[in-house]
Amino acid sequence: PVFAGTNGSAVENFSCVIYNISLMNCTWQAGRDAPGDTQYFLYWQNSIYDDAMECELYIKDENGRNTGCRFQNVKIATEKAYFLVNGSSKDSLIQSYDEYIHLYKIEKLMPPSNITVNCDEIKSDCIIKWQRPQISHSNKDKCFKYEIIIKYK
Repeated sequence: PVFAGTNGSAVENFSCVIYNISLMNCTWQAGRDAPGDTQYFLYWQNSIYDDAMECELYIKDENGRNTGCRFQNVKIATEKAYFLVNGSSKDSLIQSYDEYIHLYKIEKLMPPSNITVNCDEIKSDCIIKWQRPQISHSNKDKCFKYEIIIKYK
């Protein structure tokens, strides 16, 4: 949804990704009709029980305009997180942008760890073992499907 303000001034292409278990990056582009001095500010609320917080570490473009945010120690809650990006300009009123996101849907999984391969030439078979990737929101093994690609050299 977009709020009152100059049409085309709200951020565009807002997206977030969680990686390395507890880090999150959110990025956006300036609205195509936003004045050159527009600065954007991101606020988010991980769950209805948390306070809304402003981004602590903005990603800036070459003009010093905020175009993203880095988060640390993100915990994935069961309900949707709320994101709001508003802006300010000397020239005009900037539209706000907001979105609700299920954080588990934007988590980029780590690769499996402790991969071992033991091959028996006599039986001509191999046993491949690994530990499932660590994820922040679940300890359930049944969430995972694995694909093994074997290349002979």
